[in-house]
Amino acid sequence: MKYQVDERGYYGNFGGAYIPEMLYPNVEELRSQYLQIIAQPEFQTEFNELLRAYVGRPTPLYHATRLSEKYNAAIYLKREDLCHTGAHKINNTIGQIILAKRLGKQKIIAETGAGQHGVATATVCALMGMECIVYMGKLDMERQRPNVERMRILGAQVIAAVSGNMTLKDATNEAMRHWINHPTDTHYIIGSVVGPHPYPHMVALFQSVISEEIKKQLQQAIGQPNPDYVIACVGGGSNAAGAFYHYLNEVHVNLVGVEAAGKGVDSGESAATTALGKPGVLHGSKTLLMQTTDGQVIEPYSISAGLDYPGIGPLHSHLFETGRVQFLNATDEEAMQAGIELARTEGIIPAIESAHALAALSKLELTAEDVVVVNLSGRGDKDLETYIRWGKY
Repeated sequence: MKYQVDERGYYGNFGGAYIPEMLYPNVEELRSQYLQIIAQPEFQTEFNELLRAYVGRPTPLYHATRLSEKYNAAIYLKREDLCHTGAHKINNTIGQIILAKRLGKQKIIAETGAGQHGVATATVCALMGMECIVYMGKLDMERQRPNVERMRILGAQVIAAVSGNMTLKDATNEAMRHWINHPTDTHYIIGSVVGPHPYPHMVALFQSVISEEIKKQLQQAIGQPNPDYVIACVGGGSNAAGAFYHYLNEVHVNLVGVEAAGKGVDSGESAATTALGKPGVLHGSKTLLMQTTDGQVIEPYSISAGLDYPGIGPLHSHLFETGRVQFLNATDEEAMQAGIELARTEGIIPAIESAHALAALSKLELTAEDVVVVNLSGRGDKDLETYIRWGKY
């Protein structure tokens, strides 16, 4: 089975570039040059050195001993929460801003939900001295106030999206409108494996450093590079794409994606795309998305600002359709309980997105021989207000 993107930008039945004519020059410029630029030795040298000295890679692979005892399996946490800015997002923004510079762009735009991609984008723009505008849903700005202020301190302009349910989907819509109106001098740093080709593949490439490191670290820790399970949360799916990337053809490694069930898959307040979605076009690619019978996007819901997206990236749609990845979901309550459990057993407060991945541990039939890697995609600093409002700890 082929899991990589083809020359047309498709993963099986999903992908492509469904874009307005005015965006075609931007996307085509990127598509025609990204692989060539990324392959240049000078690009790789700058990218890898920034990952090492600035981001703090490699991030640790930590054997969570007390969590392992509870679930009777060897559980390892890939500590993306220890990256500079607090999440995996910076792996991608470093790569894309170096690429933007080589394409001659002077300005950067981005969208953000939980704020981690926005912070990562504002960070690398400050690092490179580039103008930065970040679109963020008004509701997410209220939920993630500390990240809004971080972006502003870093010099970014944060613009509220006030359409729809004022979350990630709506911020993405606004960012794409901006890009249409500023096509020549602006690069759009998409934060997940979504959007028109080549974005899903490009973001997955930059995030693939996660699984590349897991393989090396497991080899050192247990004498083999492959675990029995790799678990990651899926909103758009960039952290999961990175954690799964180098295991896609390792068929004996079980890959598990965990979506946000919100208040329940059938509650009408959910973001569990694989359970509820159908094929359609969202933000420039054919993928699975939650939609009405007449094709209108259903507003998603999750307690996590980073997972309330109405679709998943085309790679994940393909992995779901082919059965390569097992998709589970966790409710708000299950995720919050899992986040508190990690805090109490290992002294690590996870992002609520990552807590959804941890919630899968209680849903799998694990054995004492199983080696499990959970991608801890972000830290919980940004979510303290949500933990406090939830209050059950």
